[in-house]
Amino acid sequence: MIIHNVKVFPSKVHLPKKKQLAWKIAEIASDNAKLDKEAIEMVINRIIDNASVAIASLNRRPVISSREMALKHLRKNGATLFGVDNKLKFDCEWAAWSNGTAVRELDFHDTFLAADYSHPGDNIPPLISVAQQNKKSGLDLLRGIITAY
Repeated sequence: MIIHNVKVFPSKVHLPKKKQLAWKIAEIASDNAKLDKEAIEMVINRIIDNASVAIASLNRRPVISSREMALKHLRKNGATLFGVDNKLKFDCEWAAWSNGTAVRELDFHDTFLAADYSHPGDNIPPLISVAQQNKKSGLDLLRGIITAY
């Protein structure tokens, strides 16, 4: 395992690309290392959990509101929305917004494992939306989700 220390630098400091966080994340995401079986199983569980919570929240006001916003942003070859015919596609940014709202509406109370910096619901809906719009494979999506953690 490689541990990356993250530090904020003033904008006047020129940080070489290879030392920038975005570069390091891209290196991990594009690495063709064999995927860990336990990590794959955990990602699958998190996707199922996200979808389940999203479905349970479809009729709540914040989710309805975010979905109404996303519905205004149709896009051919875009991404799908929870609770909407999957033949319809929307801009991935709006799909991520609406689907993320659906996941977090009922799953807002926890912080995943408390020691972690984020929740799967903060990463998975946007990654699914971007993967759909960019026609990425399930393996690409899996690598992206694993990279997010």
